[in-house]
Amino acid sequence: MTVVIPVYNEGDTITRCLDRILREVLLPAEVLVVHDMPDDTTVPFAQAVGRLDPRVRTVLNTYGRGPANAIRFGIDAAQAPVVVVTMADGCDDPRQIDELARLVDRGVVVAAASRYMPGGQQVGGPRLKRMMSKWAGRTLHLFARAGTRDATNSFKAYDTAFVREVGIESRTGFEIGLELTAKATRLRRPVAEIPTIWLDRQLGESRFDLGRFLPGYLRWYFFTYGRRLSPERLAAKVPAQRVPAQADFQKTR
Repeated sequence: MTVVIPVYNEGDTITRCLDRILREVLLPAEVLVVHDMPDDTTVPFAQAVGRLDPRVRTVLNTYGRGPANAIRFGIDAAQAPVVVVTMADGCDDPRQIDELARLVDRGVVVAAASRYMPGGQQVGGPRLKRMMSKWAGRTLHLFARAGTRDATNSFKAYDTAFVREVGIESRTGFEIGLELTAKATRLRRPVAEIPTIWLDRQLGESRFDLGRFLPGYLRWYFFTYGRRLSPERLAAKVPAQRVPAQADFQKTR
């Protein structure tokens, strides 16, 4: 699998994040630390970890700044058939990365870590953001029959071929997880979830901007509702995107 971690000036806190992931991930993996700028403060610390563990490498995102572009770039650069997206802030439980990847290996196209299913929990975080996320997840599960109660959580595993088939349109925030869940739901592709305990960030500072990111979330929330789409009809809605060859991604290290 490929683990994608978007970063922005995380500094030495990335070392602790990577140590946790490398300790808990037992499946064969590459870990891509995706940064927007060559002088991002994360890079020297991530590269120091990479010299000790070759699973880790830094890649420079050339799709434009912001978390959505970094995640898009990381997924396009992935060499494995399964991609797991996780954050550098310590909120996600790295012990569940293998479990999410195994769900995709068994046949689902999106495997979600869910805070809102029985056994899941969210500890801390802004109250308004928590309430909106919970309401969105539960209504999508109940009325749109999304395969997860937590469509907005970014901690997910994806079938790489599925992502490249449907493409990613998000360009702003962290709504990629919702976008891909929405597309899987409209295509009637399998989505599954496992309970997770999300802890408010332990590393670095939050850069989540609800006002700026909300339009993207609303777009994909409403897109989830609707009749079944064929791959051809979905492709007609999504402009064709050229994914660079893997050799081009190797140059961005």
